[in-house]
Amino acid sequence: MQKKRQARRSATARAIASLGFALTLQSALAQNIAFDIPAQPLATALKALADQSGLQLAFSPEQVRGKQARRLQGTRDPRRALNELLQGSGLQGRVEGTTLTIQPAPAASDVGDATLPSVTVSAQADRSGTTEGTGSYTTRATSAATGLALSLKDTPQSVSIVTQQRIEDQHLQSLTEVMANTPGISASINDGNRMTYFSRGFSITNFQYDGIPTAGTSNWYAGESELDAALYDRVEVVRGATGLLTGAGNPAASINLVRKHADSKVFTGEVSLGAGSWDNYRGAVDLSTPITADGRIRGRIVAAYQDADSYVKLSNVKKKVFYGVIDADLTPSTRVSIGADYQNNDPKGTPWGGLPLWYSDGSRVEWRRSATPAPSWSYWATQTQTAFATLEHRFDNDWKANVGVTHSKQSLDTKLLYLWDWPDRTTGLGMKAVASMYNGYRAQDSVTAQVGGPVQWLGRKHEVTLGFLGSEQKYRYDYRQGRDLAPIVFLDGGVDPYPEPQWAASRTLEQGKTTQRGLYGAARFSLSDRMNLIAGGRYSTWRDRQPESQREDKKFIPYMGLTFDISKTTTAYASYTSIFDPQDARDREGRYLDPITGKNFELGIKNSLNDGRLNTSLAVFRIEQDNLAQADGKFLIPNGLDQAYYGAKGVESTGLDAEVSGEVLPGWNVFGGFTHYTAKKASGEAVNTHLPRTLLRLFTTYRLSGSWKDVTLGGGVNWQSRNYSIADGPNGQERVGQGAYGLVNLMVRYQVNPRTSVQVNLNNVFDKAYYSQIGYFSDAAWGAPRSVMATLSYKF
Repeated sequence: MQKKRQARRSATARAIASLGFALTLQSALAQNIAFDIPAQPLATALKALADQSGLQLAFSPEQVRGKQARRLQGTRDPRRALNELLQGSGLQGRVEGTTLTIQPAPAASDVGDATLPSVTVSAQADRSGTTEGTGSYTTRATSAATGLALSLKDTPQSVSIVTQQRIEDQHLQSLTEVMANTPGISASINDGNRMTYFSRGFSITNFQYDGIPTAGTSNWYAGESELDAALYDRVEVVRGATGLLTGAGNPAASINLVRKHADSKVFTGEVSLGAGSWDNYRGAVDLSTPITADGRIRGRIVAAYQDADSYVKLSNVKKKVFYGVIDADLTPSTRVSIGADYQNNDPKGTPWGGLPLWYSDGSRVEWRRSATPAPSWSYWATQTQTAFATLEHRFDNDWKANVGVTHSKQSLDTKLLYLWDWPDRTTGLGMKAVASMYNGYRAQDSVTAQVGGPVQWLGRKHEVTLGFLGSEQKYRYDYRQGRDLAPIVFLDGGVDPYPEPQWAASRTLEQGKTTQRGLYGAARFSLSDRMNLIAGGRYSTWRDRQPESQREDKKFIPYMGLTFDISKTTTAYASYTSIFDPQDARDREGRYLDPITGKNFELGIKNSLNDGRLNTSLAVFRIEQDNLAQADGKFLIPNGLDQAYYGAKGVESTGLDAEVSGEVLPGWNVFGGFTHYTAKKASGEAVNTHLPRTLLRLFTTYRLSGSWKDVTLGGGVNWQSRNYSIADGPNGQERVGQGAYGLVNLMVRYQVNPRTSVQVNLNNVFDKAYYSQIGYFSDAAWGAPRSVMATLSYKF
């Protein structure tokens, strides 16, 4: 009897202990932990998960042999982390007593209560579109085109997402570098650091920050192309007309920069140091931390400093970047974000205009790539400051509402020298010059409000979103002219040393206030299990007031898209929207051109493969518009400083887009895009011939396996077709152009340990000499030669 009582006590004790361990395990599974597990063989990744979570994890080598795990980074509970590591492996986790075990995934009907759920991420995370920590070259959702959070496959327009992983792999430091590696986008340098981006034959004027639109023009450049990529989780590019969300704008594309947020409930961060060609030095730090013990209030700081010379002599830029954000969960369903960012670009030796294409005798010039028309005292300094606050609430019925306010200010301060005509081959004399100082700003206050969610109607589930966007932008630009300029001697690829002139009194060149208001709505109607209709529109008002003039327009912009699921992985679509774009361009009489109006059509087919980890698309498009601004020969507007334009009628652009993005195989990421289009007037004459008609963008990385598992190799090419312009030379108008060319880029990264990595990026590997622009004001500018950048990163 005594032995039986002891046996019962022992069994009871074991049961109590087992229950305690089980409760401890369940508690541990519910805790959020900051994971940082590189893409690597699954066995190694599972061991790292066990080490970082402190849990027991049992599996056999045979179960995971030959299987790869994708990168896992960020804060999540161990249950979700394990599901993500096992995604696509045919395995699943299971609770057995006090241990997590790995076993083959059964059929859905066989899954028991103790089996970990097969979903990989929550619905909220899926629809947020966040790419940081995913290690992916694609995203599971975007609302950039319609305001509805949809997968790329279900979005009836061409959308490209430059994810955090690709920003890191290609070491993309600025918006210009991001755009130069985005399908369907070409970037043309005007002068110095001033860039214009183009898509489908037209310039891109629509920029958004977290979905809030703003506008700027290249003539009053305020640092947009130098915006530092360290602040952003991803960059979303929607090609074609985007008036539903952006309001006034042309049919090229919209660029949405999505900021990083404080999502980690534990202290984590990254520090990086880089050095490269032309004395390019950069340091960056990114820190996230909980502010309260329970992690309900979190903070994040991103800072960067860069000091870089250039392949162009005299050119140097010092860049300071700071971003801070506080994210707080007021309730489990309510979140508030408050943040600010600041960027200061302090350049020296900034060119205004390009290099002359001819000598005065009519012979072509081939300047060295280091040549510059800038004197040492020239500069184009810019500052960008933004403060924002957003409030988001999720209701129990899956509806979501958010409101946001933003204040931003972009300012410029310049001292510049512009040259024209042609130098004598021997003396360097003969060119004319104007020296100018510009000082100005544009400040914008914006408010946005949106509500949306599912609705039941006629026995089917649909989605609806309604919103309001409003902005008021004030601007003022002052001008001072240089007096008594010294003669220009342009020899050996430069004008320096050149004395700084005396400056006349300042006068206001342009000032005013632009106001936009927009009410929009869109609904995704489920017509059947395979067909969805997206219909919506925006009523937009636009007004620009200046001291001596006022312009005002109102427009309803319709949007319609139809998607049809050919299979579980393939969707066909069609979309239509209209175009409305007031212009800043003026004619030779000084009058503003009428707004651009037109239509945008697109047909396509999209695929979502590998459980959404790989997306492909193929689309054809047609754009019809009137009043497109075209340069009016040598004519200037009456102030004598800016180019005069005329409005072209019946302009059409037709073409195709193809893209692939994501994970082809475990450890192998790819991003590629091909675009070809034609653009012409009603007469058949080509327009905007300075833009390449065909673009290829390709980049891929692969993490090696076995004893080389810590090495990631990458490479790609950016290729474009020829382009040309009609320029004015000593012998009259001549056609000048750039032939087709491709730039090859490579990278290699070595993971020293789970936290430390060394990466080397080599751009323009074959040192291809090419013009980044030719014919703009009858000048030219060289593109960057071969360059290298090495970066040491430490994550904690």
